[in-house]
Amino acid sequence: MKKALFILLLVLPLLLSAQESTPQDSLSLIQKVEQWYDANMNYANITILMTIESSFIPFPSEIVIPPAAYVASKPESNLNIFLVIVFGTLGALIGALINYYLALWLGRPIVYKFADSKIGHLFLLSSEKIKQAEDYFNNHGKISTFIGRLLPGIRQLISIPAGLAKMNMPSFLLYTTLGAGIWNCILALIGYLAHGQADLINKYSHELSVVFLVLVALAVVWFLIKALIKRKK
Repeated sequence: MKKALFILLLVLPLLLSAQESTPQDSLSLIQKVEQWYDANMNYANITILMTIESSFIPFPSEIVIPPAAYVASKPESNLNIFLVIVFGTLGALIGALINYYLALWLGRPIVYKFADSKIGHLFLLSSEKIKQAEDYFNNHGKISTFIGRLLPGIRQLISIPAGLAKMNMPSFLLYTTLGAGIWNCILALIGYLAHGQADLINKYSHELSVVFLVLVALAVVWFLIKALIKRKK
């Protein structure tokens, strides 16, 4: 439920900003969001947002790279899709280094204690999630920092066990950059392909807006039910 609420808190200001910048009532939700990204997305913001995404702060890369690539695919855009990938990967690497050094400096007991604290829970952390990432790292070795960047639920946290294990820095940088780069290429391709269907998206933008809102509502209900089941157990 916390994750769903976080997504809502994240998306609502963006939508409100889009509403203010595009007063035309005829624009759909998707078109307003598209205009907001078009006006506000740049390489610095991409780097900062992907740094946040790659750290322990819950922030989905799926709402950064695909829209940025979509905007970059427009002929009149100031963005280059290849630079979107480069700066997105740079941000992911910076965020991974933050996790690495925090784990290295704080040590295992404090990391686990923080994960189970109220503040840690606000960041959607838990000792179970940290242990899952650490077990994955211990079972797969250094290559896990590459493979883990491609796995949901592991991607943001795999740098923490690498720091706890004092992984060799050149290897950490190499595997993290490769994994984050491939993931960002996949996300950028999604944004690029979506731009190829821009006419179709605009044609059904109002219908897609309804579908988007329904999916968000279903996500909130799902996490609420999941939280209630977990409490009963």
